[in-house]
Amino acid sequence: MRAFKRFSRAGFTLVELMIVVAIIGVLAALAIYGVRRYLQSAKTSEAKNTLGAMGRGAVGAYEKESTVQEQLGEGNLSATFQHDLCAGSLNTVPSSAAPPVGKKYQPNGAFGSDWDTGSAISGWKCLKMTVTNPIYFRYGYQGARVDGNGPAGAVPLASEGQTMTAPTQGNFLAFANGDLDGDGTFSAFGLRGQAGTGGSKIIKLATEIQIFDEFE
Repeated sequence: MRAFKRFSRAGFTLVELMIVVAIIGVLAALAIYGVRRYLQSAKTSEAKNTLGAMGRGAVGAYEKESTVQEQLGEGNLSATFQHDLCAGSLNTVPSSAAPPVGKKYQPNGAFGSDWDTGSAISGWKCLKMTVTNPIYFRYGYQGARVDGNGPAGAVPLASEGQTMTAPTQGNFLAFANGDLDGDGTFSAFGLRGQAGTGGSKIIKLATEIQIFDEFE
C-alpha cells in the first residue's frame, strides 16, 4: 500500500502581509482624497449654479421691452421701447465685507434685505433673483446699462483676471467669492455678458464661468 505524506497548509509570509497592508493604505488614501474632492466640488457647484441663474436673469431682463412712464398729449407719440441690462447691485449677499468663512449664511428674507434689494432697473429685483437656502459664497452683480442709468454695483473681492474687471457700458459681471477652508484666501467665480450691438436684442454670455482658486 502506498503511503501519503501529509502537509500542513502554509500561512502568509510577513512580506505578503506588508504588501497587502500597503495596498489597503494606498486605496484608503485615494478614497479619502476622492471623497474630500467630491465634497469640495459639491460646495463650489452652488456658486456655478447661482451665477448661471444670475446670467439667465440678466438675459430675461434684457429681452423684455421697457419704456419710461409718460403722460402723452393728444396726437403725440411715446418714447421708443428699448432693451437694456439691469444696473448693478449696490450690496452683495451677504452684505458683509467678506464671504462666510467655512460656514453657510442664511439669507435674510426681510423686506429691503439681501436679495430683496434693487429696483425695476437695478440689482436683484431687476434680475428677479432670490435664494432662500443657506449659501457658502458671497454674491454680487455689476452692470453698466446702455442708457447710463443706475449704479455700477458692488466690487468683487478677488483680484484675478476678468472676475475683477469692471464692466463697460452694455456689459455685466455676475460674481461670487468664497473662503471654504477659512485661510483668508478667496476663491473667485465670474460670469460676464454683453448686450447685442447693431440693433441686436440678445445678450452674449461668456462661453464659461471663469474660476480662480476654486477650492479656497
